[in-house]
Amino acid sequence: MADIGYTLIYEPNAASKTSVSEFRSLLEKGKDEVKIDAMKRILITMLNGDSMPDLLMHIIRFVMPSRNKDLKKLLYFYWEICPKLDNSGKMKQEMILVCNAIQRDLQHPNEYVRGNTLRFICKLKEPDLLETLVSNVRSCLEHRHAYVRKNAIFALYRIHKVSEHLSPDADELIYRFLHEESDSVCKRNAFVCLSDLNRTAALQYIQDNISLIETLDPLLQLAFIEFIRKDAVKNPGLKSQYTQLISDITENSTSNVVIYEASTTLTILTSNSNLIVLAGSKFIELATKEADNNIKIITLERINDLNKAHPGVLQDLSLDILTVLSTQDLDVRKKAIGVTLQLITSRNVEDVVKLFKKELQRTASSNEDNNAEYRQVLINAIHKLAIDFVEVAANVIDLLLESVGDLTTTAAHEVITFVKEVVEKYPDLRQSIVSTLIKSLSLIKSGKVFRGAFWIVGEYALEDKLIQDAWKFIRSSIGEVPILASEKRAVDSGKEGASESEVNGSGEKTKKKPTILPDGTYATESALTVEVHDTSADQNKPPLRKLILEGDFYLGAVLSTTLVKLIFRLHRNATPAKLLNALTAEAILTMVSILRVGESSFVAKKIDEDSADRILNSIRLLTNDKEAKLIETAFLDDTKDAFKAQLNTIEKSKIEAEAKDFHNNAEQVDDSISFRQFSRDDIGIEKQVDDVRTAAGSSVSKENLSSRLNKIVQLTGFSDPIYAEAYIKVHQFDVVMDILLVNQTINTLRNLSVEFATLGDLKVVDKPATANIGPHGFYKLQTTIKVTSADTGIIFGNIVYDGQHSDESTIVILNDVHIDIMDYIKPATCTESAFRKMWNEFEWENKITVKSEMGSLKEFLDALMAGTNMNCLTPGAIIGEECQFLSANLYSRSSFGEDALANLCIEKQTDGPIIGHVRIRSKGQGLALSLGDRTASIARNTKSKAIKI
Repeated sequence: MADIGYTLIYEPNAASKTSVSEFRSLLEKGKDEVKIDAMKRILITMLNGDSMPDLLMHIIRFVMPSRNKDLKKLLYFYWEICPKLDNSGKMKQEMILVCNAIQRDLQHPNEYVRGNTLRFICKLKEPDLLETLVSNVRSCLEHRHAYVRKNAIFALYRIHKVSEHLSPDADELIYRFLHEESDSVCKRNAFVCLSDLNRTAALQYIQDNISLIETLDPLLQLAFIEFIRKDAVKNPGLKSQYTQLISDITENSTSNVVIYEASTTLTILTSNSNLIVLAGSKFIELATKEADNNIKIITLERINDLNKAHPGVLQDLSLDILTVLSTQDLDVRKKAIGVTLQLITSRNVEDVVKLFKKELQRTASSNEDNNAEYRQVLINAIHKLAIDFVEVAANVIDLLLESVGDLTTTAAHEVITFVKEVVEKYPDLRQSIVSTLIKSLSLIKSGKVFRGAFWIVGEYALEDKLIQDAWKFIRSSIGEVPILASEKRAVDSGKEGASESEVNGSGEKTKKKPTILPDGTYATESALTVEVHDTSADQNKPPLRKLILEGDFYLGAVLSTTLVKLIFRLHRNATPAKLLNALTAEAILTMVSILRVGESSFVAKKIDEDSADRILNSIRLLTNDKEAKLIETAFLDDTKDAFKAQLNTIEKSKIEAEAKDFHNNAEQVDDSISFRQFSRDDIGIEKQVDDVRTAAGSSVSKENLSSRLNKIVQLTGFSDPIYAEAYIKVHQFDVVMDILLVNQTINTLRNLSVEFATLGDLKVVDKPATANIGPHGFYKLQTTIKVTSADTGIIFGNIVYDGQHSDESTIVILNDVHIDIMDYIKPATCTESAFRKMWNEFEWENKITVKSEMGSLKEFLDALMAGTNMNCLTPGAIIGEECQFLSANLYSRSSFGEDALANLCIEKQTDGPIIGHVRIRSKGQGLALSLGDRTASIARNTKSKAIKI
């Protein structure tokens, strides 16, 4: 039962052994402290296999009369394990004295002594010994103290289970006890015992208290729920009555524990939609009221499981689930949003979008630590709703574009990326979305966001009105052109103003003061050395002009491409030649202005060659009349088709992943059918989510015993006096070493101990015990090492044992054991934006040069993914044999939440090796170095060539 406890005793030193005579002398002459130490050593010796029957009378004579509480507790441990039967199987005569002592303790005035004795009786299995104690146990049921009564119930129950004739009326006695008892714990224990001894009596007791069941103590309510859950499987005819009873408890109970258990039981007993909604609403109530974030996540997961088992039933609870967003924990918010997205339908999608809008507006004005990440989660959720429900797509776009000015660069770029997908997916909404985007361009502050917005305008601004509006914004945002000439005029006017300010009121020029240089010398400023920089003027500059002057020429290149697309679009729309020529000239002037200012000293940094080439190419395209048709098709059709193909690839991969998940969880037509009625398991455990069983590891596939040979590590040499080997097993966050020691000498190795130390984020949890190993003997021991990160760890140590003389010792050094971090690294997936964000944030980079003799790039990529447990994020990276170049992004995540990123750039030379490099980034140095070593070893490996005979 739940209250029956057992004691584990640790043996500090197995090599030290005391003789029976020494124990006798310690028990005869020692004080209570000495006897306590002796009793502990006696218990350890007995647990190791030596029963020491000769000590029984000495313990009865010298330990049993003591009143020391610690000694009495150890005495009961001794009674539990000592041999109570003689060789013929009959009770030893000495046990009569023990029975008398137990009877006296059952009548002891101290209630805790009585309670401890009753707990000991629960562990006895000898009917002859229990027979004399029955009357005393029954009398304890009427003791004034609840601690005695609650243990007496279990003692009486165990006596009945050992031998029914010792207490044939135990169920009747417990039933009467239930009606007379007032303590909640005693009543709960009594009902648990009664439900196992007499189901009819337990049902009768529930029937007697059915009108008061909502007011009963939560402990008793939990016992009722557990009984109902078990009995409903064995007696399906009572399921409807049980369901009604559990629903009443669910609605009226004030205990959160009872509500959770009752709601879980309710989902097991029935599939009625109203009751499933009731259970779901109670789970939501718990997630809202409970302060513990773990409880919030558990209850939200239960709602998710309910939705999978009963799809479409919990849709009306979507807004209620989102009340959990008031919590500050980001993981809880993510879980709540993730569960809600599974419940969205066309009926409630608008309300959910409104709520997300309020949350998005609230994050703009709050100062929470994880504000940016939470805003990102909200945007991704709104994105998914707009993709799944066309009726809210336009409203969602308006909502996000209105708030784009308040978002961070990353979040705003996510919005633009999301707008791209919606515009392509819903052609009917393109005109309104592009019109809204053009109106929102003035709110954008980041060049990265501008680039995405200009791409959308260039691809999807099809009507002349939209093109004109976009052109007006670009013209006003660039400012006066040519840019270089206008900037020079602004600087010259600033210098003239500065010169005029140097003239004082009498018309004389003010004298310049000498300037002290960093080395302590004096210098005089002149107009040639002083650079006038008006920061207020920078703030008033148009946004595109300001970004270009700050050195963002990639934006200038994208802007040039957009201008080319708009000109070609106007040409396709049959715009009058006069207007088209004017706009073309303006576009070329803008591009030339960006090129010229990029070479001047008015920008923060010079224009890069790539951006300059792209802008020049755009100018050539606008002035090329020979291949105008081909260029127009490439700019207006091919780029859009490429983006459409990319979206189709992503959508296809999602469908394949869903189909794979469905296939893995589907029951095959030839699978065996399991009938619970014929099963020996209790209570719908197959249907109930059993956390204890999962924690015990039963859901994990059984280990292949033959694979253990690959994990055995030799620790010492064959010529050493003691041979040692270890089997390394990784279990979650622990490394367990099963060590086998073999004495290869003809002498006994005394006081042998194995000592371990670690290097890295490892910690030795327990120290192996000391032992004596006989000639050519074997000894097994186990030690556990705690792992706290996926960094490379090393375990080293030695074996120490006594020599021939007491002051001598022999030391054998053990080989180092390197922990394989691949056991903790798992393939993972993330979005492209998340990958880029982590790539920019992570500090540690390990660049590995690749030179491999593998036959193809695909073969190397497969080997790298298998060897590093990384997942390829680049679509289409799994290529054929004909390609000579490969660039791909890889991602993995450790069990400790550490992210590992990799970028692969390799080339297959003609009739030569694969060359290139792999860049690995992580937040910590250890993970980057470990994966780098693994990558280097993979690059060095080559396939063995067949030997020609």
